Amino acid sequence: MSQSMSSQKKRILVVEDSPIVLKIIRHIIHQELNSKHYHVDYAESLAEAQACVAEHQYFAALADLNLPDAPDGEVVQYILSNKIPCIVLTGSYSEERREKLLMMGIVDYVVKESRFSYAYAVKLIQRLSLNEHIKVLVVEDSTTARKYLRTLLEQHLFQVLEAEHGVQALDVYRAHPDIRLIITDYNMPEMDGFELVRQIRTQSDKSDLAIIGLSSMEKGALSAKFIKNGANDFLQKPFFPEELHCRVIHNLESIEQIQALNEAANRDYLTNLYNRRYLYSAGEELYKSAQQGRPLAVAVMDIDHFKSFNDSYGHEAGDAMLVHMGELLSESFSRFVTARLGGEEFCVLLPGLSQTQARTLMDQFRLRFEDEGVYLGDNYLQATISIGVTSYLGHSLDSMLHHADELLYRAKEMGRNSVVGDV
Repeated sequence: MSQSMSSQKKRILVVEDSPIVLKIIRHIIHQELNSKHYHVDYAESLAEAQACVAEHQYFAALADLNLPDAPDGEVVQYILSNKIPCIVLTGSYSEERREKLLMMGIVDYVVKESRFSYAYAVKLIQRLSLNEHIKVLVVEDSTTARKYLRTLLEQHLFQVLEAEHGVQALDVYRAHPDIRLIITDYNMPEMDGFELVRQIRTQSDKSDLAIIGLSSMEKGALSAKFIKNGANDFLQKPFFPEELHCRVIHNLESIEQIQALNEAANRDYLTNLYNRRYLYSAGEELYKSAQQGRPLAVAVMDIDHFKSFNDSYGHEAGDAMLVHMGELLSESFSRFVTARLGGEEFCVLLPGLSQTQARTLMDQFRLRFEDEGVYLGDNYLQATISIGVTSYLGHSLDSMLHHADELLYRAKEMGRNSVVGDV
């Protein structure tokens, strides 16, 4: 593996002196953490952990609280002093110790009760990795409370934005529409939490953005009023840090599950490219932009002699070639919309490109596909593709696709393995 590929991995440190526990953790990590994205180092003492930290930069650590050369949690202090997010494993529960560790800034405190405890700890690592890319807006007029929330969220690696009241929060949200969670107090100047939630919900629904309401007031109707106005959840102040984190993760995971279902509905099961339905949905917007003057090219392609290929090598080989086609399209046209129309036919929507630019790109792709084959067992299989490219808008996106399809068949008639455009 090249150094550049290795450096892209997140490095995890596991510190545990029990051989049995270490064996369980290794097994769970092997099952849960993709080796393409994570590299894991193991240490059995504070001294070994120090040697690892001296040599490498770590994304996160999973550390036993009591080690032979560090019986009082010194390893946790050391990890945190190096600004490494730390998940603590311990053999026994102590309320006093838990509070002390949370005050130190650990990610979480996991009691070693069963295999599920270790699985939970490992999943926390995955959660931290996701959190790095999630923006959270904290809306709170108290500077002390706002900074406290920020600290708790940053311990879990969220990107945290702040606002002092609802009006300021709306400005921040407009500037950062990719915010995925808002935590807002109720009683604030300028605009209170209820009105903020109402206004936010005119722009974004619960499947795109989670909102958690906060209040120190003891009115029982507050939680119901927050939720009726569009909040996903409510938390009474003061709260335990774990309670906040559980609510935050629960609401984010709900959004992520909805998005995963929507994504699955828009993807082709075999190639993982977008399907025909998504192509038309995204394409209609691009077509409207093209009618306003922005260039749009559409390319339709298929694999030459695909039926003969299947007959000669079998459907497993055919599927492997389709998957290969999908992978090359994703790599080559990552900033465009790529889709499988059905069977061996594929499409790329190329906004912003002229006919000449689109044909040049497609010809480069044709050559790449011809050059790069796919292995099936000991057999190295290759194929060619034919492509039709149009910039003629016609009267609809469907007419553009139909015209590109006609150009594709013209390429077939000319001998295949070629690109045919409007001119």
